[in-house]
Amino acid sequence: MPVLLVTGGARGIGAAVCRLAATRGWDVCINYFRETAAAEAVAEDVRAAGRRALVAQADVSDAGEVADLFETCERGLGPPEALVASAGLTGRISELAEADPATVAKVVAVNVTGTLFCAREAVQRMSRARGGSGGAIVALSSSAASLGAPGEFVWYAASKGAIDSFTLGLAKEVGPQGVRVNAVAPGLIETEIHAAAGNPARVEQLAPAVPLRRSATPEEVAAPILWLLSEEASYVNGAILRVAGGR
Repeated sequence: MPVLLVTGGARGIGAAVCRLAATRGWDVCINYFRETAAAEAVAEDVRAAGRRALVAQADVSDAGEVADLFETCERGLGPPEALVASAGLTGRISELAEADPATVAKVVAVNVTGTLFCAREAVQRMSRARGGSGGAIVALSSSAASLGAPGEFVWYAASKGAIDSFTLGLAKEVGPQGVRVNAVAPGLIETEIHAAAGNPARVEQLAPAVPLRRSATPEEVAAPILWLLSEEASYVNGAILRVAGGR
C-alpha cells in the first residue's frame, strides 16, 4: 500500500489532499501542529474511505521534530513514497514596515525552512541512490510568489518565491535518483488562512479580480496535487503548476 505524508494536513488544502488521496488508494500520515481534533477528523475520513491513517504532531520548522515525524510515519504505516509539503502560514496582513519581525521570521521558518527539512527527510528515504525505491514530492507555492502581495504580506510572497526556486533546484538534483519534485501554486482559495491573516472577507473582495470571477475550493487544488503524485505525471519534474483561475 503506498504511503503519503502530508504536512499541514489538518485543515485547508492539506486536509483536502488527505481525503482525496484516500480515495485514490493512499495510506496517509497526517501531520499537524496544534489542531489535534481537526487532524483526527481527517484521519477518520481517510479510514472511512478504506485506507490506513496516522496522525502525527510536529513543528516542521524544527529539524528534530521533522526527523521524528518521518520516523513515526515509517513505524506506523511504512516509508512514505510521496510527500506533500502543505504546512504554511501568512502572518497578519500589513505593510512590511509595520510587520512584526517575529512573525516574518516564523513565516519563513515554516514555509521555507520547514519545506526544506521535510524534503531532506523524504529524499533520504526515497532516493534510489540511498537505497529507496523512488518517490514524488509536491510543495505548496502560491500565486503570491509572482504577484508580490503588496500591502498584505510581501514576506509570505517572498517565502513562496523561495519554494519555486527550491522546486526547480531539487528536481534537477534528485530526478536522477528517481524522485520527482514539483509544486502547485494556488491562487484565491477558500480556506481559513484569510481569517487568520486578519481579513475574513478577503476571498469575496478579491474574487472579482480573478479571470474566472470566483475563488476555488481546497478540493480544486488537491486534485492537481494528486495528479502530480500519480503515474500519469511520471514525466513531470520541476514543474510549478499554477492553480489560480488565471490570476
